This record gives sequence, structure tokens and C-alpha cells, in this order.
Amino acid sequence: MPATSQPSRDSILSDPDALSCTIYRAHETDPDGEELDMGDARVIITGQFEPPQEWDAKARADYFDGMPEEAFFTAVFASEAGSDSKGFFTVEADDYAAVTELDGSIAMFYVCERLDDGSYVMLREEDDEE
Repeated sequence: MPATSQPSRDSILSDPDALSCTIYRAHETDPDGEELDMGDARVIITGQFEPPQEWDAKARADYFDGMPEEAFFTAVFASEAGSDSKGFFTVEADDYAAVTELDGSIAMFYVCERLDDGSYVMLREEDDEE
């Protein structure tokens, strides 16, 4: 299956299915320090993450690391700030996305990795306090 190219920033920003989110990044030098607020973005959750067919059971177990497979999603992001703006950023692996869902609730996602096609794998973090 050929890799598809990531949708353009403009198409993500204008997509009616795009959700608002804020991206946070761990402090570069202090892992326990305050996370950096990178800024606002739009995200389109494109579906469940499907591991490559060539992965064996061990590769799957290593990747999912005991987390439920249905908590992993693929997504594309676009910074709301233009590329010529001081506030522009690109989402990176290990970032966190606070996504405003359609019902107004906030869901936290951990950005696991960026795929070859420019999309990302995210892990939805469940709130243990419910």
C-alpha cells in the first residue's frame, strides 16, 4: 500500500472534522519541570492505529506495552500559527495534545511517533480519577 502524503496545513485547518487542541512539550532540561505550551493546533483523528502486518506478536506486545490497542489512534496536526509566525511549531514524538472533543470535554493524548507519511500515532490517556 503506497504511503499517502499528509494533508496540507490549510486543508487540516479548514476541515470540519478537525478538533481544537493545545500541544505541550516536556521541558528540555528538567524532566520534572513545567511542560512548555507550544500553542494551539487543529487535529484530525484519522482512525485506529493499525500495526504493520509484518509485526509478530512480540513486536506488537513491545509497541503497545500493555496498553489497550484500541487506545491508539492515527492523526494529522496543523499549527494554528502560520509558518512565518513566531508561534509556529511542528508536533513531535513525546508531545502531549489536549484535544477538545465535540462534547466540549478535554481528552489527553500522548504523541507516540511520527510515521513516514507525516501522520502521527497517539495514545489516548484515560483519566484514572473517574
